[in-house]
Amino acid sequence: MAVAPDRRAEFSAFYETTWSRTVACAYAVTGELGAAEDIAQEAYTRAWPRWTALTAYDDPAAWVRQAATRLAISRWRRSRVARAFLSRSREPEPDRGPDPDAVALTRALARLPVEQRRAIVLHHLGDLPVREVARIEGCPEGTIKARLSRGRSALAGLLDEGSTRTTDGLEGSRA
Repeated sequence: MAVAPDRRAEFSAFYETTWSRTVACAYAVTGELGAAEDIAQEAYTRAWPRWTALTAYDDPAAWVRQAATRLAISRWRRSRVARAFLSRSREPEPDRGPDPDAVALTRALARLPVEQRRAIVLHHLGDLPVREVARIEGCPEGTIKARLSRGRSALAGLLDEGSTRTTDGLEGSRA
């Protein structure tokens, strides 16, 4: 069955304009960029067969973000069960580990209050305007601005604190 070129182009344009926001929503749930990208891709894969119906919605991107959020929660539940099974079955294999900067940022984000973390992730990583973040969060724009300001200040302090600890630890090991 052939797909109309304009339908394909319309979906491609939709994908391009909404991708970063969908990844940001999934990242806000998972805290892992790679997993968030996989989840977002799956959400778009599910949206494509429904595209004709989705175009009738007021906000088709909201459907995709909701699908991504549900997929993220489902993945989290499956991974929790899998980890429990693996911990009973065998010792986990060591891996190379993630980038230290990504670890520091992820840890610092995890220490922020949930509202501030979501605002920062949606605005800075998802590249959403404050107005859109306020709509998603269901609160006034001023509240989002305050969360962003407080969150950035706290994040800067947490990242400085982490780099000081690392530097102190390195200096102490050389002595």
